[in-house]
Amino acid sequence: MDPKAFTTGLREEMRSELAALNDALPGLPWLRITDRKSGAIQLRALDAQPEPRNLRRLKKAVRERWGQVPLIDMVTEAALRTGMLGQLTAISSREALQRSVLWERLLLVAYAYGTNTGISAVAAGDHGHSEADLRYTARRYFTIDGARLAAVQLADATFAARDPVIWGQSTTTVASDSTHFRAYDQSLFTEWHSRYGGRGVLIYWHVEKKSMVVHSQLISCAASEVAAMVEGAMRYGTSMALEGNYVDSHGQSEIGFAITRLLDFDLLPRMKQINKAKLYGPDRGEPDGYPELKVAMTRPIRWDIIEQNYDQLVKYATAIRVGTASTEAILRRFTRNASHPVYQAMLELGRAQKTIFIARYLRDRDLQHEIEEGLNVIESWNRVNDVIFFGKSGEFATDRRDQQQLGMLALHILQAALVYVNTLMLQDILAEPGWQGVLTAEDQRGLTALFWAHVRPYGEITLNMTKRLVLSAGDTTELDLKSA
Repeated sequence: MDPKAFTTGLREEMRSELAALNDALPGLPWLRITDRKSGAIQLRALDAQPEPRNLRRLKKAVRERWGQVPLIDMVTEAALRTGMLGQLTAISSREALQRSVLWERLLLVAYAYGTNTGISAVAAGDHGHSEADLRYTARRYFTIDGARLAAVQLADATFAARDPVIWGQSTTTVASDSTHFRAYDQSLFTEWHSRYGGRGVLIYWHVEKKSMVVHSQLISCAASEVAAMVEGAMRYGTSMALEGNYVDSHGQSEIGFAITRLLDFDLLPRMKQINKAKLYGPDRGEPDGYPELKVAMTRPIRWDIIEQNYDQLVKYATAIRVGTASTEAILRRFTRNASHPVYQAMLELGRAQKTIFIARYLRDRDLQHEIEEGLNVIESWNRVNDVIFFGKSGEFATDRRDQQQLGMLALHILQAALVYVNTLMLQDILAEPGWQGVLTAEDQRGLTALFWAHVRPYGEITLNMTKRLVLSAGDTTELDLKSA
C-alpha cells in the first residue's frame, strides 16, 4: 500500500543483483563487460547439452505397441477419459440429442475445424452422420466459450494423470510465442506480417514446460506480443500456478517487465542484442558503485516518478488482472501519449525490473539453459501445427473472426489430446520392468509427450466410440453416453 515500501524493496533487489554480478564477473568465463563500439556486454553462446540416448528407443516402443494411431482415435480416447465434451452445451436451454450421438458429432466437428479439412470432407467419413447434422451441431453446440472450457478440462486432466516420478513435480512456468497462419484477404483481421512475410493472423500460444498448452488466442499481425503474453498469463484458467513466462525478444519490453512485476510473475526473455543492453543504477551519486559493470551502466532510476504515480500503476495492473481492461487497450492508450506521467512511471519500473533480470541472467548459466529449453518447447509445439492443421494448405479459409477462433480452439484441443494420450502411453511403457532405471538424467531432461511419429492425421475418417486404446494409466472411468 505504501509507495515508499514498494520502491525500497525494488531498490534493494537491484542493489543485490548488481552487486552479485559485479563480484562474480571476474570468475565468469562466458561473460565479459568491456568498452566496445558494438556493445559492452560479451556473452558466449551456450554449449550444446548432452544428447538423450534412450528417447528414440522409448518412442519406438510406443510405435511397436500401438502402431500408427489415427488422430481421431486419440481425440476420442481423451474425450472419453476426461469428459471434456461435456463443456460443449447448447446455446439454448433445450437439448434433444442423445448424448452418445452428440459426442460423436462434436468429435467430428472438432476434427473438421482442428485439421482445417472442413465439415464437408469430414462428413464423407465412415460414421453415419450427414453434413447437415454436423453443421447443425457446430452452430448449436461448438461455441468459443465451450471449446475453451473443454481445453481447460483436458489440460487439468493431463496434470492430474502425470506420474511425478517420471515428469517431476508440477511446473509453474510457461513458454509463449506466436505462430503465423495465412488467412483470406477478405477478412478485416488479416494483415501483412513483415517478419513472416505474408498475409494472415497470429495465434499466440502459452505452453507449459512439459508440452501441455494452457492458453491460445487469435491476434492480428499488428498486435503487441507483450500484451498477448500478459493476457494469456492472466486468463489461462487451468489449475497450474503460473510464476514465470519464457518469451523471445518480441514478447518482452520495458513496459512488459513493469506489468509482470505488478502482476507478480517473472518475465523470462531470451534477449537479442543483449550486448547493447544497459544496466540502470539504483542510487544517485554512486557512479563507481559497481566498477566491473561501469561501461554497461547508465543513469539511475527515477524513483520519485514511480512513487508519485504508484496508485495509478496499481489501478492499471488491477484492471488487467480482473479483466475490466485489456492489456492491448492500455498499451495503445499509453503509446498515443508517450509523455503521460503514468507511462513514464511504468517505463521506470520496467527499467528497474529489467536491470534485475539482466544482472541475474548474465551470471546464472542455469537460468540461460532453462529459458532456452522452455523456448524449445514452444518451437516444438509450433512444428506440430503443420502436421495437424494440414487442410487447405494450413490457411484459414474464412473471413469470419469467430470461425477463425473456433479453428484455433479446435487445433488447441487436438494437440492437447495428443499430449494427454502420449503421456499415458509413455507412462505405460516406463512402468514395465525392463524400463526401470533406464532413463538417464539427459533422458529425463529431454522427455516430452509432444511427439507424433506414431500418429496418423490423414486418411479416411472412421469414428468408433466403442474402440478404445489399451491404456492402463490414468482415469478409465466409463462415461454414461446413453442418457439424453
